[in-house]
Amino acid sequence: MVQEAITKVTLESFRERSSGKKVVLLYPWTNYRTLFLTYFYENNHDGLLYYRITEDQTSLTACLSGLMQELEKMQGSFGTAIKTALQGRKKAAQLGEALAYDLAAIKSDQTTLYIDELDRIPFDGEFDKFITHLIAALPAHVQLVFNSRMMMHQPWYDLIVRGEAVVLGTERRKDDGMFTLEKQEQPQLEVYALGTGYTIVNGQQVDNWDGALPRNLFFFFMDRPLVTRKEIFETFWPELPVKEATNVFHVTKRKISERISLKIDPNKTYEMTQYASGFYTPGNKLSRHYDVFDFQSDVEQAMISSEDKEEELLLRAVECYRSPFLQDTDMPWIVQRREQLRLLNSQALISLGRIYKRRGNSENALGYFSRSLAHTPEREDIYREIMMIYHKSGRKQEAIQQYRQLAEMLRKIYKINPSRETQDLYNLIESS
Repeated sequence: MVQEAITKVTLESFRERSSGKKVVLLYPWTNYRTLFLTYFYENNHDGLLYYRITEDQTSLTACLSGLMQELEKMQGSFGTAIKTALQGRKKAAQLGEALAYDLAAIKSDQTTLYIDELDRIPFDGEFDKFITHLIAALPAHVQLVFNSRMMMHQPWYDLIVRGEAVVLGTERRKDDGMFTLEKQEQPQLEVYALGTGYTIVNGQQVDNWDGALPRNLFFFFMDRPLVTRKEIFETFWPELPVKEATNVFHVTKRKISERISLKIDPNKTYEMTQYASGFYTPGNKLSRHYDVFDFQSDVEQAMISSEDKEEELLLRAVECYRSPFLQDTDMPWIVQRREQLRLLNSQALISLGRIYKRRGNSENALGYFSRSLAHTPEREDIYREIMMIYHKSGRKQEAIQQYRQLAEMLRKIYKINPSRETQDLYNLIESS
């Protein structure tokens, strides 16, 4: 099938690589995602179930309610246990066990449930309890697949360490995304989106895009190397009729090609994309470099590397992330992507902090933990990490100051107090 030719993977390879794992974690832009969706739509009788969390489902209970209703449509009868648990306002752990019970009741030799856009749900303590109890109660023939950008958050990290989860999507070549470059020498397209965003073609910067729209569509194509026309239209022209959107799209895409071609050979046309079987993919006349993919690739690879290699990759990643994604542009898709990369950079800094903490290098650990809080000040667990380092170093007042900063931030932004765990640590330090 065409999707296999594009992504270079098959459902059989997916099954083989994920065999014996209760959980499969897919990175958002991995080729496995498109492959899975294609097979789901064509072969949904083969024990493949799919659910996409919507933008309004920002809580665990809202997600589970939507999931129950969707799978009930597909299975005829589904969700007796989870429905009862939701109506009874059960706790997160009981909700996880209830969902596991309902999935086990599906009559299939192998059931794979793929939950897309998982990051819409807060990765908090309740979510951790839900996932932990869900996975513990799953029978052997049920497998969960999650598309998430928070692979280094709990509970994923512990699941991978225990061998219960596998990460797919990190096999992408760093210099060409998920696609194969031609062997002959080609014009070089260098794109830097971490910051204000600029593009270099064969050593010459593109300084005139003939408007904001061609520039924004160019970066969208660069960031989404496998995209449908429907996704493009919904992102850029959701209010326009399809015919009008099509006309604007082709005019805009032609302007992109003109800007690129002018820097290479004005007498030739260098298309950024090519279209086949419903997907726009990178054109085959340009060799690409994209700093965002470099950054993501380093963080992804670090997760499955030895500690020394992990450190090297994470240091390279945080060096690459100098500024937020397209920081001067605020289209919804850019804002969403900026947030994803901000969180990924914060997690890279946290991982470096934990590496140095394990080695007893308190000053380096403090440095990276503090830098992470500049990106994600809501991470209460990192405040505790810093407080503990200060406490063990005999720096009591600095530990107390961290607690006060956290308490003030939580009160001002979220109108809440620090958690009981953090308060207990503060009381321990205060009384020491």
